[in-house]
Amino acid sequence: MPARPDLSKLNNALAECRAANAMPRLWLRDDDAITPTHALDRLHELSEATGVAVHLAVVPRGATPALGAYVSATPNFIPMVHGFAHQSHAPEDEKKAEFGAHRPLPARMADARAGLARLSSVFGPSLFAAFVPPWNRMASDMGDALADAGFVMLSTYGPRASAQAAKGLVQINAHVDPIDWRGTRGLMDADLILERLCETLHGRANGDSDPSEPLGILTHHLVHDAAIWDFCEWLLGVLLDQGATPWRADEGIPST
Repeated sequence: MPARPDLSKLNNALAECRAANAMPRLWLRDDDAITPTHALDRLHELSEATGVAVHLAVVPRGATPALGAYVSATPNFIPMVHGFAHQSHAPEDEKKAEFGAHRPLPARMADARAGLARLSSVFGPSLFAAFVPPWNRMASDMGDALADAGFVMLSTYGPRASAQAAKGLVQINAHVDPIDWRGTRGLMDADLILERLCETLHGRANGDSDPSEPLGILTHHLVHDAAIWDFCEWLLGVLLDQGATPWRADEGIPST
């Protein structure tokens, strides 16, 4: 990563959170896992170095038994359900979505249930029944159906509108994505990442968003370059040093 960015604004935002008793619990969500790779090993190293568990959003259709064995030997990895096939069904002129309103609810839920069943067979009891829709979007009519299907948590992106997406389905999102998806697909400008993070923290401190929602860092280990790995480890270290505390879903999810 280039020279470290200026931390003054982030320090001020964290001080606001501290004064408002809104210091974040910190979690890490990584999307698109299918099988063990060298990049997954690097993600494990990141988790070991920072003490922050990895909530591994696994694509069910492609998940391999080898990934199940890898996760079973890696207690700091918590597998979750990342849609079903990571395949968009949206028209070409619309944003990608596997679980958008372009398909009937029964078809979408058939895939969600199949994903849960497939990963239950791969991971057994270590699977955490959280639903992570690909591209962080899904139709608004799925909450109750996901809860009925056995999911206990939904994770998309951005500050949540409410603690529960439906009765029995807690929503805990990711909030920081370091990748410049619309540009270089490398590390986004670090100052811009921190600016957006500060906006999120200000919202928590002044009550515009829910300070009880764990603050999520979103990674995609399969596409990281050295600069992204370096930034993620640095940012996690900064937040932890300032008083953020690691959170993991399998130790209890806040319902309010």
